[in-house]
Amino acid sequence: MTGPSIDDTRPSSARVWNYLLDGKDNFPVDRELGEALRAANPGIVAVAQAQRRFLKQAVTLLAGEGIRQFLDIGTGLPTADNTHEVAQRAAPESRIVYVDNDPLVLVHARALLTSTPEGATAYVDANVQDPERILSEAARTLDLNRPVALTMIGILGNVADYTEARSIVDRLLSAVPSGSYLAVSDGTSTSAESVESQRVANKGGHPYNLRSPEEIAGYFQGLELLEPGLVPTSRWRPPPGPEPEALDVYCAVGRKP
Repeated sequence: MTGPSIDDTRPSSARVWNYLLDGKDNFPVDRELGEALRAANPGIVAVAQAQRRFLKQAVTLLAGEGIRQFLDIGTGLPTADNTHEVAQRAAPESRIVYVDNDPLVLVHARALLTSTPEGATAYVDANVQDPERILSEAARTLDLNRPVALTMIGILGNVADYTEARSIVDRLLSAVPSGSYLAVSDGTSTSAESVESQRVANKGGHPYNLRSPEEIAGYFQGLELLEPGLVPTSRWRPPPGPEPEALDVYCAVGRKP
């Protein structure tokens, strides 16, 4: 079987983020853009780290709340403490579906995304802008009549139009029942450095659309926000100690009533 075609001449969101997190699954074009982003916004590495920490925290929390199904959209390249590892550590019977459309992510997903015997993991090759395909494929592994946790970490900024991004979230939430959850973290236009990094990303062929905190709050309309509500991702249930710096990335977890 022929593997997926990987374009190493254009930067990829998953690979640039992998580079910023000190991963090895990237190409020179990704490292070049990663360094340009770091120069424009020195806090971007801390943003990447905060988003990984938030994903782990949210999955741990929701598994503790009894959620046994997770739909991780915008998976990125496998790293330590992937969603299935965190969820199945807490509840081995958890079922996880990953969604991404980067060919290199697909290669690694096939090789690395394993499961406990009691649970299940699956990978869907789909774009975030195709929620119907995501849902139909996810339904092969998940029971969409039972609560599902939707995790969308650093992915909605890839949708240029905010109204479309809202409609994607609304469509996904409409397909899952009461008691389901939404976890979102995305970059914000809350500093000059962040805005400059967006300009650099767009120029470098990796467009990303920053939102205002108010726009990110819009994804949670009609949901019950868990404490501490919508906050900089670095300040979402931080460990004991001094309050972390407020980074240019916001997050929240909401429950569908």
